[in-house]
Amino acid sequence: MKWEFTLNGKLPKLNKPILIEGLPGIGNVGKVIADFLIDELEAKKLYDIFSYSLPHSVFVNEKNMVELPSISMHYLKYNNSKKNDLILLTGDVQPLDEENSYAFCESILDVAQKLKCKEIITLGGIGLQDVSKVPKVYCTGNDKKMIAEYTKDTKAIKELHGVVGPIVGASGLLLGLGAKRKIPAIALLAETIGHPMYLGIKGSREIMKILVKKLKLKIDMKELDKEIKKIEKEMLKTTQELTQISQDGVDQKAKKKTVSYIG
Repeated sequence: MKWEFTLNGKLPKLNKPILIEGLPGIGNVGKVIADFLIDELEAKKLYDIFSYSLPHSVFVNEKNMVELPSISMHYLKYNNSKKNDLILLTGDVQPLDEENSYAFCESILDVAQKLKCKEIITLGGIGLQDVSKVPKVYCTGNDKKMIAEYTKDTKAIKELHGVVGPIVGASGLLLGLGAKRKIPAIALLAETIGHPMYLGIKGSREIMKILVKKLKLKIDMKELDKEIKKIEKEMLKTTQELTQISQDGVDQKAKKKTVSYIG
């Protein structure tokens, strides 16, 4: 299935950009980070990405109107020859089946090479039954030098064989397919709860600290903490609502079906 990339404005000249992928996944760890960076750094939209292989559904927005699921690329240009510009990939969804996931990632890598990306960082979560107050972050990739760089002087752990299973979706395929094109790439994976209603915001915070340090991002972590508290409050409200539904007589099987449908 063909993926359409619609350019917003003119194609910018970027300085050895780093592509950061933050699409929905376990705990939506990567999406929380990518969306926050886009807002906080005021990144400009580069491409709208569309395919008829996206999920056959629409979202109801805050204005009670429907929207098609979207995927987009944004960029941040520093105008500083010593700093790498950034490309941020985010969206509401990502391809669900194997063939389209491969096709999508190949298309993303085509764009990455066109923009002369220096390296790729994918973000994701590791689904567990329980997580400590400070989630661990693991680092793997297709380039030993890059892994060493991102685990040096950070809390990222590179010994993850036996801890992490297959990395599914764009967070994994961009590494594997990137290796075939000789594009250095790593994944930063934070521990989170493996439940469709759980949002891994604390894991997102731990990854963010690594990105801020290594990419020298001008990010106010206090603003992220405010966002975390806001999201936690919304999560508590959602949990209370789901509990009430359960008490009203909805059995566990029907509840899981509803959660899966919404998520």
